Amino acid sequence: MAQARLLLFAVLVAAPVAFALAAPPTAATKQGAAPAKPAAATNPYRPNRFAGKAGRYYKLVWGIDSLTVKLAESGEVVRFSWRVLDPDKAKALNDKKLAPELVDPQAGVSLSVPSMEKIGQLRQSASPEAGKSYWMVFSNKGRFVKRGDRVNVVIGGFRAEGLAVD
Repeated sequence: MAQARLLLFAVLVAAPVAFALAAPPTAATKQGAAPAKPAAATNPYRPNRFAGKAGRYYKLVWGIDSLTVKLAESGEVVRFSWRVLDPDKAKALNDKKLAPELVDPQAGVSLSVPSMEKIGQLRQSASPEAGKSYWMVFSNKGRFVKRGDRVNVVIGGFRAEGLAVD
């Protein structure tokens, strides 16, 4: 009985390991070069920022790209950031007169940009420059917005829908 178990172990465990160790070396390892790295696979668990057409829309109509929504300060605030490509088109996002809001339809909440006594609103409002990134922070008191939620950001006529929260 013990010999049968040992034979079964050899067939199931040891044989595949020995076969893998005896595999012939590749051309890269024969010449002393480092083995080629496998192609970078996409992470299926990472949420898509937005579809390709939406990305082109933001570039053409609003002059921005790299839209991100992230939780910060242990989830107490949500940071929305973007990179400016065309400053003339992106002016609306930095306009102080417009009241931005972040809407989470799943949680049923609408978050606003908080205003501090001595600092003012927690957002950048300088005139945009090409190639620079800008941000604004939304208060998430009660932590209703969670990582993985899809949210909408509305600033005047600008509307970004379905952004994944990182």
